[in-house]
Amino acid sequence: MRSLVTGGCGFIGSHLAEKLLNLGHQVIVVDNLSCGRIENLQTFIDHPGLKVVTENIVDRESITSYFHGVDWVFHLAGIADIVPSIERPDAYFENNVVATLNVLQCAKEAGVKKIIYAASSSSYGIPKQFPTPEDSPIKPQYPYALTKYMGEELVLHWSQVYQLPAISLRLFNVYGPRSRTTGAYGAVFGVFLAQKLNGKPFTVVGDGTQTRDFTYVTDVAAAFVAAAASDISGEAMNVGSGRHHSVNHLVDLLGGEVVYIPKRPGEPDCTFANVEKITKQLNWEPKVNFDEGVQNMLNEIENWRSAPVWDPLSINLATKSWFNHLG
Repeated sequence: MRSLVTGGCGFIGSHLAEKLLNLGHQVIVVDNLSCGRIENLQTFIDHPGLKVVTENIVDRESITSYFHGVDWVFHLAGIADIVPSIERPDAYFENNVVATLNVLQCAKEAGVKKIIYAASSSSYGIPKQFPTPEDSPIKPQYPYALTKYMGEELVLHWSQVYQLPAISLRLFNVYGPRSRTTGAYGAVFGVFLAQKLNGKPFTVVGDGTQTRDFTYVTDVAAAFVAAAASDISGEAMNVGSGRHHSVNHLVDLLGGEVVYIPKRPGEPDCTFANVEKITKQLNWEPKVNFDEGVQNMLNEIENWRSAPVWDPLSINLATKSWFNHLG
């Protein structure tokens, strides 16, 4: 089998590439390294089945040839974070929508057997039903969420019109080793681990009772493989842990002082995936429980030594656009 992973030097993409290599695949990683890091591949960079291509999927001509002879395409490349998407919506449209169109066209022309798209649970906005099923209303609250959903719509439309076998996986709060350590203020684990390393208090949003469906990255990688191996096409499926935990519980597990900062508009009080569909149709289920996953992160905490250390003042400055536009 030959598989191509866009964004394969990123957090989730690197775990997926590693899993595919362990399954005996030839793997082509396409990444422009704007968000991903070669260091994420360091434990298997010399694997004879791995080829790393430094190209930008926004430029279709530069990537077309790499799709030839590929069986499975996993499209994980894109840009994330809320505030930058508010400030630069054009960049998000180009990298999350136009680039997805390019990947679909390359896959269609090359006759690939399956394409799996990394969608986002942020498309649901602020859900009213928990656990949240796939037929819940789509109500993106900011441009990142909107562009990820637009990418999903493209993928499912190409599956319908051009008979390109495809599945969209709506990922909930993915965490684990190799998660991003640099860039804009964003994912809670990167923020908290850097604060813990530097003896700073955890900056908890609101009162910390909000809950998240934290899903371990190796479970997510397994979901991508299960989706590609299935005969199912034209479907969107949630990928979650089947549980949700409060931010207060997370800081209890990490251990440290806490300082509370203002609650932010457009953020749900709860994310909690209904995973009945993926469990039944793909025979997939999460394996890593939350306490075990957090301990795995603590075991590798030194990897966040160079991560930015956020405090209430720097967070306030970094999220000013958030409050200005979504408040």
